[in-house]
This record gives sequence, structure tokens and C-alpha cells, in this order.
Amino acid sequence: MAHGDVLPADRAAIEAEDLVVAADGGAFALERWKILPHLVVGDMDSLGDAGVERLARQGIGVVKFPAAKDESDLELAVTHAINAGAKEIVLLGALGGPRLDHETANLLLLADPGYDGVRIEARRGALRVRALRGGGSLALEGPVGTVVTLLPVAGDAEGVRTEGLRFPLAGETLRLGKSRGLSNEIAQSPARVSLDKGSLLVFETPQGGT
Repeated sequence: MAHGDVLPADRAAIEAEDLVVAADGGAFALERWKILPHLVVGDMDSLGDAGVERLARQGIGVVKFPAAKDESDLELAVTHAINAGAKEIVLLGALGGPRLDHETANLLLLADPGYDGVRIEARRGALRVRALRGGGSLALEGPVGTVVTLLPVAGDAEGVRTEGLRFPLAGETLRLGKSRGLSNEIAQSPARVSLDKGSLLVFETPQGGT
């Protein structure tokens, strides 16, 4: 749980058996939802001393890092989850908020090749964002009409193929910085996207979904 925007529907993404790790101020949303995280990590500039003490009194583990660090609080939270054995990670609160740079960094975090072997995605309401790296494929299981955007990161994405999308791609290249991959849509569900080389961020937004 990061400290960006969350919607009431996001609460349903957290199940009783989940390991819940808050990145600093992400703990505020969890408190509003009356969910206790198992761990809070970060520099605690958002929670402050009072917030840290309040959580500690409830028996919640707090791992404080110096403000001068090389990783974002969310990256630290993801690392702790992986070290605890997580193989599937859902990021809530990773989008929106007052800091566009933080939101961008959170999206790029999805594409970190160091997370190979871990399924990781960001959600906000019905929006779902995942990364796809060369040699892999993703099933897109949203309803017909779901808007699908494919954006290359870390260079051009080569050999992009889609099945079940309105505007098909057949082994084509999506250039970094170009908008060709914007606003496709699912014509037949489940759809699928794959690529040979590079990395894509895959956005799925159901029509009318928030």
C-alpha cells in the first residue's frame, strides 16, 4: 500500500490471508479501512513520530529508513514482500497523488527486470497495470470493450503480437516515446499480448470503470 490515490473499491483487493506491507503514509488508507498492516517501511516523513508510535502500540512492525536513501518507500515495501516469500504482489495507492514523479517511478517499478518470477501489478479501481518483458505473454481477461494501452519502456518493444484486440499487432515494433499503443480495446475475451524483445507496460481500463 503506497500513499497515492485509493478508491473505496480497492479495499476488496485485500484478503484476510494476505501479507500487507505499507509504504510509509500508505498506512493512513489502511487505518481508514480498519486494516492493520503486518509491516510499515519507509522514511516515515508522512506518518511522522505520532503515526509511528500509534502503529507500534498496536504491535505493528515498523522499519525506518533514513530520508537520504536510494529507493522509494514503495520499492522498499516491494523488496520486503519479496524477501518474505511473496510471488504475487498487488500495489494499491501507487497511482495518483500530488507527485507525478512518484507515480511515474511507481509505474516503472513494475518493469524492473529484477522482479522476474514475481507477478506484480498496480490497481486503482477497475484499472490494472502490469509489465510484460521480452519472451513473455499476458492474458487480458477483462470484458469486451476494455481499453488496452501498450506502452514501451526501456527502449523499443519488438515483435509485439496481440490476439483478441480490435486493432491487432502481428510481430510489430512499438517505438519508445510514440503513442501507437494507446487506446486499443478487447474485442474478444480473453485476449492476449506477447512480445519478443523489450518491455511493455500494459494498462487495462474497463469501459465506464473507475
